[in-house]
Amino acid sequence: MTGWTEFAIAMAFFMLSHRIPAALGVKESLVGMLGPNGYTALFSLISVALLYWLIVAAARAPFVPLWDQTVAARWGVNIAMPVAIALGTFGVAAPNPFAFEGRATGFDPDRPGIAGVTRQPLLWALLLWSLAHLWVNGDLAHVILFGTFVLFSVLGMQIVETRRRQAMGAAEWARLTRHTGLWPFAALVSGRWRPVGLPPPGRLALAIGAWATLWYLHAPVIGFSPVP
Repeated sequence: MTGWTEFAIAMAFFMLSHRIPAALGVKESLVGMLGPNGYTALFSLISVALLYWLIVAAARAPFVPLWDQTVAARWGVNIAMPVAIALGTFGVAAPNPFAFEGRATGFDPDRPGIAGVTRQPLLWALLLWSLAHLWVNGDLAHVILFGTFVLFSVLGMQIVETRRRQAMGAAEWARLTRHTGLWPFAALVSGRWRPVGLPPPGRLALAIGAWATLWYLHAPVIGFSPVP
């Protein structure tokens, strides 16, 4: 299997894994068998495994340089990644009926939590991750890889927001989103939201631990040191 062939197959498998379960009704069957938490755990494991294969396949593809890596780009990744990890950590399974990774139960529109920062924390995390790595990796395979994820996250926000708005109806959407925003901290800047209390300490500790683990394992697992 050539480098480009493996890369194309890995990309196809990753994208299809996020489309086929819902389109063919596989998701509903697995949720019925495993429960929502079990399905989420299984889907997450498969997604991480396919993502790792895709990243490795991109590294194996023929190197076609488009722009040089700079110190500024390496610093950019190190600044963006803690923010991306925090968004993902605080977003997954949090009370947030607007995002696919959030919980519909327990949401208080007057105290929206992470939805006050952004209604789509995980997709913003993906966008930050992909933009930062697109900047620092200027070869063709990685531009295709991270450029695809940029489009995936941007289009995903549009699709999820539209579907949730249609499902809730205009009046309910307006009621629930009055203290939230799609753009990060837009509700805070506009005065529609003010944080109440400190972030949950458990999630904060998890975010710091996840960042430290990924930073430490980046070189041995991915093959490149994150040190600027």
